[in-house]
Amino acid sequence: MNPQETDFAQMVREHKSTIYTVCYMFSKDQDEVNDLFQEVLINLWKGFSTFEGRSDVRTWIYRISLNTCISQERKKKKARSVPLSMNINLFEDRDEDSRQVEMLRKRINKLGAFDRAIILLWLENMSYEEIGQVVGISTKNVSVRLFRIKEQLKNMSND
Repeated sequence: MNPQETDFAQMVREHKSTIYTVCYMFSKDQDEVNDLFQEVLINLWKGFSTFEGRSDVRTWIYRISLNTCISQERKKKKARSVPLSMNINLFEDRDEDSRQVEMLRKRINKLGAFDRAIILLWLENMSYEEIGQVVGISTKNVSVRLFRIKEQLKNMSND
């Protein structure tokens, strides 16, 4: 492996849980998570040689991950799909914590893509300033949007 490939592999190892979390929040099943993860890695690799380090690498990874997932979601809406039933649910788990996480994920999936991105970054314990840098809005706007998103999530049903 050349030095650039080694650096890229190291970056992916260090931030794979971040990438996976973003993909998970924008997907409906494990196959979709894996597909999104691959798309994010492709886009990260395409931009890796031009990343100048003006922002934190974590911020750059979030931006690429979120943009990739949002773009794929838009493409999905344009394409007509036929659901296949395999009679298994890879996301199914029996413990209470898993059920609560799944309930939160379902509620978050009801939000628009931009709001989903903001709440995901907040759940990842990013500061308002970092969130603003990733999504391209002011810190004050992050604060206002997060307040509205939290209220919206509280008022959603558990369907």
